[in-house]
Amino acid sequence: MASLGQIIFWSIISIIVILAGAIALIIGFGISAFSMPEVNVDYNASSENLRCEAPRWFPQPTVVWQSQVNQGANFSEVSNTSFELNSENVTMKVVSVLYNVTINNTYSCMIENNIAKATGDIRVTDSEIKRRSHLQLLNSKASLCVSSVFAISWVLLPLSPYLMLK
Repeated sequence: MASLGQIIFWSIISIIVILAGAIALIIGFGISAFSMPEVNVDYNASSENLRCEAPRWFPQPTVVWQSQVNQGANFSEVSNTSFELNSENVTMKVVSVLYNVTINNTYSCMIENNIAKATGDIRVTDSEIKRRSHLQLLNSKASLCVSSVFAISWVLLPLSPYLMLK
């Protein structure tokens, strides 16, 4: 039978391991959020515009538009990007509009912060609209650190009742 001292000792060790995992999560990733963008044709406009929306990002990302036909073109002067704080007052909704697009071209809306890069592609032709999105995590060190700490905690926590009996 474990003594009260052993129970307290292993309970404290378990709490320390859990807190270490939480601290590693905050240090490794920071407080962050990212989401996939959705690109659509903006039908409310008088000209052909594209609207790129992503519901949750933190910290504030950068947004860049690219075109398959006009590679290397700077679209910052023909686009408008806004960041709207969400109801929880932590993350923000990203909305970017690209003005005066041409038909039969593929456009990409790239949203990026220090954690992730998300891209929404759209191809608009006379007869169809094709969309594709993908997400890339940029901070692999943070991911490895966090997963290692949580792996250690998953090994130690189940052992604590056994260790208390010694």
